[in-house]
Amino acid sequence: MKKSLLFIFSLLIFVSCKNEEEKKTTDKFEVEKVEKTPLQKSISAGKSIYTKKCAQCHLATGKGIPKMYPPLRSSDWLTKKRTESIHAVKYGLNGEITVNGNKFDNVMIPVGLKDQEVVDVLNYVMNSWGNKQDKMVSLEEVKQVKK
Repeated sequence: MKKSLLFIFSLLIFVSCKNEEEKKTTDKFEVEKVEKTPLQKSISAGKSIYTKKCAQCHLATGKGIPKMYPPLRSSDWLTKKRTESIHAVKYGLNGEITVNGNKFDNVMIPVGLKDQEVVDVLNYVMNSWGNKQDKMVSLEEVKQVKK
């Protein structure tokens, strides 16, 4: 009986020490997390905005709706017309545009995004679905685009 109690007590101490060791390892791992770059933070915030405000028309995949809403996926318009892209997200868009060789003539209503939200959503779409920008969209750049 004494040996059994001694064994159980020893086992409890071992398990307790093991849990403390695992906790220290976990705590150490938490400290070593890599910080996101400013672009990664902007893209993350932009994805959330896109899902709430843009995906209804351009779809979650960025493919758009043929003949109605242009694709953002692999979009030559986004990559070649940076200022126009900022203007469209900030103020909406009315009139014909050509994206990847296809004409679109619809209205994109302004969705009321703040300048930082414009930055974030553009950094998301300009770096998703085959799009890649060398320079991230900045708040100063968005503020310079006037109606």
